Amino acid sequence: MKHWIQAARLRTLPLSLSGIIVGSAYAYHQGFSNWKIVVLALLTTLGLQVLSNYANDYGDGVKGTDKNRIGEKRLVAAGIITAQQMKKAVIITAVITFIIALALIYVAFGKENFVLSLIFILLGVGSIGAAIKYTVGSNAYGYNGFGDLFVFVFFGWVSVVGSNFLFTHFIDWKVFLPATAIGLLSVAVLNLNNMRDIENDKAAGKNTLVVKLGFENAKKYHFFLLISSTFLFMITEIIIHLQGFLGIICIVLFTNHFFFVKNAKEPRVLDSQLKIVAIGTFLISLMFLFNVVFLTDWVKEYF
Repeated sequence: MKHWIQAARLRTLPLSLSGIIVGSAYAYHQGFSNWKIVVLALLTTLGLQVLSNYANDYGDGVKGTDKNRIGEKRLVAAGIITAQQMKKAVIITAVITFIIALALIYVAFGKENFVLSLIFILLGVGSIGAAIKYTVGSNAYGYNGFGDLFVFVFFGWVSVVGSNFLFTHFIDWKVFLPATAIGLLSVAVLNLNNMRDIENDKAAGKNTLVVKLGFENAKKYHFFLLISSTFLFMITEIIIHLQGFLGIICIVLFTNHFFFVKNAKEPRVLDSQLKIVAIGTFLISLMFLFNVVFLTDWVKEYF
């Protein structure tokens, strides 16, 4: 059991929850709430993240990409879990996640919104497919530099805007601001991972965006992701009339990280920074929730 838990990569799970938290918090700001949707949406995104991690372990393992990787070991590459066992785990996790997603769609839309239910079923199938195809198969998009785009879309727009729509049944354009910010921070985590693995990925023929950009240009790209997300959170708070402190929190959380990356000479030292951005993004989503649910009303009442 401990090996399957290790393969699930628990440290990646908080990041996957961030988009659901922000989308649900924004729905609360709009006057919508439903605890069943929140719970099922969180379970669905956890299932998708575990599925992605299992599929990544399997895909990189059978292709030999993880033989000399830096950081925590991968179970298929290490021979602890066989490729066939991991493949079965991917299938089982995909089925369980899809069932939870169906329950979420039913709770959100009921029987009377067939078209919306169908759209979200297709979106769920697409999300499962994207989780698997990141490293699995001959045309795995993670091997061709498209991982950043898919992470941005699914961790940002699909997660935040999609979860918000489950409550509201309409799209408010302003929700794209925090959705884009969460998406950019999620890409920053992937970018750090790929910067750390640049040499190994080059040798294995895994052409991530970092491999294409080079180490120093990938740093500049990383700074763009962090700075852009900070400004987007600031703009979000101004436009929807929240207390303006998320930008400050971003600066506090990521300033040391910014200079650490800037001064890094060896890719391997970036492994320690992955959890800083991943957990930092999760904390920012919780602060957004706190701002929406408690802080803004409290300040209005007492000040």
